[in-house]
Amino acid sequence: MPNMSPVKVPMPQQDPDVRNKNFEEVATGYTAEMAMEEATRCINCKNKPCMTGCPVNVPIPGFIEQVAAGNFEKAYEIITSENALPAICGRVCPQENQCEGKCVRGIKGESVSIGRLERFVADYHMKNGAKTELNIEKNGKRVAVVGSGPAGITCAGELAKKGYEVTIFEALHKAGGVLSYGIPEFRLPKALVAKELENITNMGVKIETNVVIGRSLTVDDLFERGFEAVFLGTGAGLPNFLRIPGENLLGVYSANEFLTRVNLMKAYKKDEMPTPVKVGKRVAVVGAGNVAMDAARTAKRLGAEEVYIVYRRGAEEVPARAEEVEHAKEEGVIFKLLNNPVKIHGEDGWVTGIEVVEQQLGEPDASGRRRPEPIEGSNNIIDVETVVIAIGQSPNPLIRQTTEGLETQKWGGIIVNEETNESTRKNVYAGGDVVTGAATVILAMGAGKKAAKAIDASLQEQ
Repeated sequence: MPNMSPVKVPMPQQDPDVRNKNFEEVATGYTAEMAMEEATRCINCKNKPCMTGCPVNVPIPGFIEQVAAGNFEKAYEIITSENALPAICGRVCPQENQCEGKCVRGIKGESVSIGRLERFVADYHMKNGAKTELNIEKNGKRVAVVGSGPAGITCAGELAKKGYEVTIFEALHKAGGVLSYGIPEFRLPKALVAKELENITNMGVKIETNVVIGRSLTVDDLFERGFEAVFLGTGAGLPNFLRIPGENLLGVYSANEFLTRVNLMKAYKKDEMPTPVKVGKRVAVVGAGNVAMDAARTAKRLGAEEVYIVYRRGAEEVPARAEEVEHAKEEGVIFKLLNNPVKIHGEDGWVTGIEVVEQQLGEPDASGRRRPEPIEGSNNIIDVETVVIAIGQSPNPLIRQTTEGLETQKWGGIIVNEETNESTRKNVYAGGDVVTGAATVILAMGAGKKAAKAIDASLQEQ
């Protein structure tokens, strides 16, 4: 009989006043007993609505049924038949808007905790699963993948399974894209990312780091080297700025730079080595998306006594996941909503404060959110020594500037065929944030899968 409890089995996690001083994972994960109990809450719906919310089509009821029976390795096989990065997706996917948002159990209570179960299964396999020997017959065709983030990794893995010789070209010295440089250690441990990458290289995928496509090599160079198709999964790594006075002061970071320094330069090991990030006692993070929450919670862990989220809209318009907002508040982050920055103040070249104007919400704008309007005479200065700007990113223009025949949107996103993800340049495909703008890991993975399928269909015809 299904477990008809209206609430999820709680996920064990560190106390907020302890975790906001370390970079260990916030949630410690289900035990086997917890996972099996939660899995029995699934009623195995005939129409499987949860699957319609999964961008990579994981057979969700099938793997949950195996968890309930204690067959964790079988559950892992089912998940990885469609999802190459289950340990990552189980941690960072916005399940509440996707699979869990479609769960029937969510109508009269809480949905089944699909994400937590996926995380448990992946972690269990990493600790206990036997290494499988892969015997993939090569087909003699070569594909280049640009970018080693979730879109590129997924595309490469799908093609490798089909026998393609795949090489990933990564601009940075470490593979993983946003998984390695953008998501903090306390949300996504880097050892785990390395393990998932190892699964891809075990399929025969080669990764070349420190190769900037558009500078080190061009897309044309890749074709000249014998690659028959190219997939562009370069993400959206160009930070947007406020364009207000004072942005060039010392102590102002883009969220991209801030999180990259913390992750790739290991500032999270602050007790073992000098941190490559200077954080004052008071920090303002401008923006309220997931990246802003990551930056604010990271600043707290680096020793900041007061951390503010400064956002020009209200609580209902905050775009970050509810869980991330809740965790930030629990950890002591202060929310300054309905405040719009207009100037960053400084002295001797360093930040001393951020000037904000209070806002009121007017009519909805093109995005459907109510437009913030300034309240005259409400200017106020928040004393801070560090400002992190987290208001979104755009695709780097380097590839589009060096690739003939590649058409892009006005904001820089590559234009692709919605069915195949092929760009306007033949045999050049693209997916993830470089097409959509900053979005989720799982949506990027879905684009990588779609492109791999189309690449395979096209090259098999040639």
